Amino acid sequence: MVPASLGSDTGGSIRQPAAFCGVVGMKPTYGRVSRYGLVAFASSLDQVGPFGATVQDVARVLQVIAGHDPDDSTSAPRPVPDYLKALDKGAEGLRIGVPAEYFRGGLTAEVESAVQSALKSAESLGARLVPISLPHTEYAIPAYYIIATAEASSNLARYDGVRYGHRARDASQIGQLYVRTRTEGFGAEVKRRIMLGTYVLSSGYYDAYYLKGQKVRTLIRRDFERAFETVDVLVTPTSPTPAFRFGDKADDPLSMYLSDIFTVTINLAGLPGSRSPAA
Repeated sequence: MVPASLGSDTGGSIRQPAAFCGVVGMKPTYGRVSRYGLVAFASSLDQVGPFGATVQDVARVLQVIAGHDPDDSTSAPRPVPDYLKALDKGAEGLRIGVPAEYFRGGLTAEVESAVQSALKSAESLGARLVPISLPHTEYAIPAYYIIATAEASSNLARYDGVRYGHRARDASQIGQLYVRTRTEGFGAEVKRRIMLGTYVLSSGYYDAYYLKGQKVRTLIRRDFERAFETVDVLVTPTSPTPAFRFGDKADDPLSMYLSDIFTVTINLAGLPGSRSPAA
């Protein structure tokens, strides 16, 4: 409907919709694009990025929105490269890492076939495929849903009917205002994540869950650091399945969470990721 648009990606919310809709979606490196004005879900994971019909369109938008913003202390004060010029380099000599952990159980044959076809196309254009391992991938989903929900619980506490967002009517006491506002203003999934996050941050559970999740996050980031010592880029599936029907997973949140297995690692590591028509 439009040539380009923006989205926010905390664990795959740009890349997966782009894959399901057959367009290009880009999650930039953490800090590359200002988050000023974005409603925070998980502040250490969120990043704003573009959608477009082509890679060139996404590069043009990213060229405009990237760069340091004094209103966002997490935006990186680094020069913005010429993204369009970089597109002319081609695939000759490119070392593409293919992580073994991303081509195992849970991946449908249809998706695997499409990714393998894209890898063969890249190889025919001069790229070299390099088998690699990201051994802590299996811990990404639990680590992500501990860290993300904990940060959501903290960030969304401000939506209490006093300062931000929806405000319940006819509440006679402050406690009643809080409860009714959050009951009315948040949907079932948001409430579920706030409750999970509050639990993992609570006394007696912080070390067992949140702190351990952050340690696993460090291990996942180190996996990528080691991988990029030998390869230039990684190619993986975006989602383990093709687009599912509207409402198919509404009553199965665990199944929905597991759909993020191929995307959350990038957010945990603070790396850029994109979904293109070839992948």
